[in-house]
Amino acid sequence: MNLTTIIEFLESPNDIAVAIRLILATLFGSLVGWERVVKRHNAGIKTFALVSLGSAVATSLNIFLAMMPGLNADVSRIPAGVVSGIGFLGAGTILVTGRQQIKGLTTAASLWVTSCMGMAIGGGYLIIGIACFFLIMIANLVLVRLSKRVEESSKYITIYIEVNKSGGVKKLSKWINDHNYSISSMTKSKEKTLQSQDAALIVDVDFDTMRSHKDFLHSLTELEFVNYVEEI
Repeated sequence: MNLTTIIEFLESPNDIAVAIRLILATLFGSLVGWERVVKRHNAGIKTFALVSLGSAVATSLNIFLAMMPGLNADVSRIPAGVVSGIGFLGAGTILVTGRQQIKGLTTAASLWVTSCMGMAIGGGYLIIGIACFFLIMIANLVLVRLSKRVEESSKYITIYIEVNKSGGVKKLSKWINDHNYSISSMTKSKEKTLQSQDAALIVDVDFDTMRSHKDFLHSLTELEFVNYVEEI
């Protein structure tokens, strides 16, 4: 039995082939979830495995119903429902913190595309489903690192900073202007500060050129009127 015959069997509506596809969908989903667990995100192995499995089952069921004689089933209805449903599930993983940080977008996107992967595998589009799995892993493991490198040296930075209430804001503005940077926006944060005599600010800074964010943050921490700073 050659590889082409095996693939044709796995893509067929045979019950055993469908069962194998469900196992593959669960396995690939759990591997995507494993990557999220390693990075300490809320949605993990079980969530991703179940999303992929459920999408695969729903798609397989849709194809089964469409193949039944005398039953005019809409082959697009169940997959469309899966995509919408996963959208609500993914939205539940997105959080906006008090510092205006948006967290969970990558997890939400991973959940959504994992459901699409599950539908492709469940529907017998095996090669595309497997390709989708590898592309998800590349995006989450490789492209994320590339994105961080670009962000860490971009010409824009948003910081959360706690400065002394007595003149700290003016001193910060003067220090930024003295270094030929410009403040795009500065808003007061409602976040509780580490020290009661401090004011919390969210500041957007434009360097006008590529600059190391790490060096900029280090320079701020050495200022006497700054008690805490982090990039957001």
